[in-house]
Amino acid sequence: MASSVSSGPATIRVLVTDSAPMNSQMLAEALAKHAQFLVFQAESSPAAVLQAIAEHRPHVVVVSAAVVGEPQGTSLTESIRNSFPATRVVQLLDVSERESVVRAFRSGARGVFCRTGSLELLAKCITRLQQGHIWANAEELNFVMDALGSEEPRRRLISVGNVPLSRREMDVTRCVAEGLTNREIANRLGLTEHTVKNYLFRIFDKVGVSSRVELVLFALSGPSPSGGEAATDSRKPPSQSDRFEDRAGSVPRRQPSR
Repeated sequence: MASSVSSGPATIRVLVTDSAPMNSQMLAEALAKHAQFLVFQAESSPAAVLQAIAEHRPHVVVVSAAVVGEPQGTSLTESIRNSFPATRVVQLLDVSERESVVRAFRSGARGVFCRTGSLELLAKCITRLQQGHIWANAEELNFVMDALGSEEPRRRLISVGNVPLSRREMDVTRCVAEGLTNREIANRLGLTEHTVKNYLFRIFDKVGVSSRVELVLFALSGPSPSGGEAATDSRKPPSQSDRFEDRAGSVPRRQPSR
């Protein structure tokens, strides 16, 4: 079922599924008041949601963490990520708690949104996700950053979604996830700070993020590496083909913070 709006060049296709049909309908009708959204509803079952995505090809899916048959919505979010990697998921939470926030990002969500937030803020969240950004408030970011202190998320950083990062770019990404500054990364990897900045410029462009926090969240929400894949030794010197030259030439869109 679709809420009719005029489709135009800037139209964002949004699929909504909540824990109950009435909730889905109310949310869809509220979002459809925004002219840039073309909103669809799906029944609150994994099969119905996946079928609706295949049919409507939404840019963003708003899925409740209490979807029927899927505790915390995790399995459904993983299925969406694996079957429709171009579709971005924002997980709707009843309460913004550490476990549910971290689980949402680990399962593949690109954003989390608590029901206590306003519909205007949810509309902004959807728009930002469609533009390739990550959505979480300051407290939720702290939950995720704390979780990165464990070994499991660091192993997940071996693969950043489907983005083909080089071995050295992955080394830099893992260092960023550990909270190292550019100088500390340079010391660990045997590079100059200028070279580290160049790597970050390229990583930001490849992944489509604009900050270190967004890079970490994107990496955390990417698929886990296969069981047989070995981690790269971040202390191994870069090969000649993988090394940046310390030179001017490219104009960065944003200076990576130190």
